[in-house]
Amino acid sequence: MQPDVRVEDLRARSSAALDDQFLRGAVRFTVEKLRSAKARSTDALGDWEAWRERGREIRAHTLANLDFYLGEFAQRATAAGAQVHFAKTAAEARSALLGIVRKRGARRIVKSKSMLTEELAVNEALERAGAEVVETDLGEWIVQLAHEAPSHLILPAIHKPRAKIQQLFEAQAGASLASDTATLAGFARERLRREFERADLGITGCNFAVAETGSVVLFTNEGNGRMVTTLPRTHVVIMGMERIVPTLDDLEVMANLLPRSATGQKLTTYMNVMTGPRRAAESDGPSELHVIVVDNGRSGILGDAQFRDVLGCIRCGACLNVCPVYRHVGGHAYGSVYSGPIGAVLSPLLDPTGPSAELANASTLCGACFEACPVKIPLHDRLVQLRQRNVEAGRAGAAEAWSFKAYGRVFSSARWFGWLGRLGRGVQRLIGRNRSERWGRLLPALGAWTAYRALPKPPAQAFRDSFEGRSQ
Repeated sequence: MQPDVRVEDLRARSSAALDDQFLRGAVRFTVEKLRSAKARSTDALGDWEAWRERGREIRAHTLANLDFYLGEFAQRATAAGAQVHFAKTAAEARSALLGIVRKRGARRIVKSKSMLTEELAVNEALERAGAEVVETDLGEWIVQLAHEAPSHLILPAIHKPRAKIQQLFEAQAGASLASDTATLAGFARERLRREFERADLGITGCNFAVAETGSVVLFTNEGNGRMVTTLPRTHVVIMGMERIVPTLDDLEVMANLLPRSATGQKLTTYMNVMTGPRRAAESDGPSELHVIVVDNGRSGILGDAQFRDVLGCIRCGACLNVCPVYRHVGGHAYGSVYSGPIGAVLSPLLDPTGPSAELANASTLCGACFEACPVKIPLHDRLVQLRQRNVEAGRAGAAEAWSFKAYGRVFSSARWFGWLGRLGRGVQRLIGRNRSERWGRLLPALGAWTAYRALPKPPAQAFRDSFEGRSQ
């Protein structure tokens, strides 16, 4: 499902999000809760920085040798009975999936949560082909019913108030439902169980694929993942080509990094390691396992030494939870499948000629994302480099170019810097504290900033003046 972008640009989408008080409160509450849980779980593990460095090393080594490990994975998975398909583009990935669906005559399809299937617009393609597709992760099912895109990498419905969820479920039930959590969750559980029982085909993403064993690995906190992968006769895994880890020992490292960074759990509730389809002696599992390995722009990033490490992302969402921009506007303001700092870097790289180039500006460059990343991707540096590429490509406006020339002139001259500093303090004192809307009228360029912020009252004496007055 592609994002529901009803406004034309990043500025307008952000303004709409900033005006949504529930959204801002819900996002702030949730990400702060996740950050606190992460801090507790990483402290309990001990020497978190050593774990981060090991995670970085694994991802860097894998990406540097990705062709080898992809080949090893395909060979081992095929030997275990899986069928491996390689897709260069989104269209090829959808075509491969539709071919499997048609061959199996599948009409009822259940899915486990997957951001890659959002990227590929899989649901829309299946529905156009006449299939019924049901998301079985609770958050994903909620946003599917609302015809919206996920607003967080791991918490798709973070933006939805309980009353809206109740309305969505009542429309499905055809009757009134109580608004308490137990009732709503019970209804979802009962309804989704029916979908599992009648499904012809199950689709999942892939958190990791292990090259040495040909296994695919799925991390979930709901039992839906196991239902999707065991009840339908056919299981299709759609995985990004970068999801490989070389060995089971490397998977152990990721099994510690991912849940602690994502939700603060020591271990994810369910970790399914699947190697091939069901064997003759096994009582459950699919009779067919297909793995569609997707490129869709990733090889271009892999070949770019400046940005290759972005493919090391393990989709934990930790960077979203510390980002001051995401905390205020949520995920839909990004207008992309991937939001937050990782989305602001990854989306423009996956679609260099698309509208996502502006996302490089959706950052304060504070560096909190790097400190939170369990595999140490320097996202703040990558954002600066994307901004540089935008300037070189002529995407920066004349006003921006003029502003930075003026900035360079002021900051290269102590006299200019001091004079403008005194002027700014005088104007700020004149306008007064907590009357920031006046700034917007006086200087329209500051209107977007001051609409949601109050400027502090300046001190009686500037730091520069007090410093110059000190005795030597």
